[in-house]
Amino acid sequence: MLLEVEGLDVKYGRNHAVNQVDLNLEERGIVTILGANGAGKSSVLKAIQGTERAGGKVTFDGTDISDWSAPKRVQAGLVLVPEGRQIFVSLSVHENLQMGAYCRNDDFQRNIESVYERFPNLKERRNMPASVLSGGEQQMLAISRALLARPKLMMLDEPSLGLSPILVKQLFKMIRELNDDGLTILLVEQNTFMALQTADRGYVMELGNVAISGEAKSLQENPKLEEAYLGQG
Repeated sequence: MLLEVEGLDVKYGRNHAVNQVDLNLEERGIVTILGANGAGKSSVLKAIQGTERAGGKVTFDGTDISDWSAPKRVQAGLVLVPEGRQIFVSLSVHENLQMGAYCRNDDFQRNIESVYERFPNLKERRNMPASVLSGGEQQMLAISRALLARPKLMMLDEPSLGLSPILVKQLFKMIRELNDDGLTILLVEQNTFMALQTADRGYVMELGNVAISGEAKSLQENPKLEEAYLGQG
């Protein structure tokens, strides 16, 4: 297993946002976490990334990283693309990509050029401020910035949020292509159909707990999914 999470526990004051969650992710796999707003999905990703204080154990690539800082986890190859993209809108597209390689001490220019080959729209706008990009292009930039950190595991938090149906299809096609290239992906998503069409396995969260888990195909056929998910994406 590339990622093993045991007894993950996140509290905000008296609110139990994540309650003893276990999940596993094999190398080169795609796992999705589904659930309604407030179910605890994003808190799980932040806890795994190390930006949220949490109890429990996180094992990554065979090493217990529970006490590691977030920057150290990034250096180990655990990278999060946050909800809302959080790109630097006052910086150029190229400068945003350079920020993605902040933890590297090698010549990463070749990797930036490979990003431009994958996303020609970004190359055309490389010297423009990121604020002029469309929503879909901003999501491409956020994912590309994460790729510059050379992740072993990329976590995506609501990547389809605010995108048109056409762009959503393009986004999930790109996610599958990245996985085909060997990237392991943990995906938080409210678009149930697209997420389960893309993932190998899924976890459905409800009020901080895992209500259902299993192979993606079996979850699509599970009559309890709609009840536990409390909404459709």
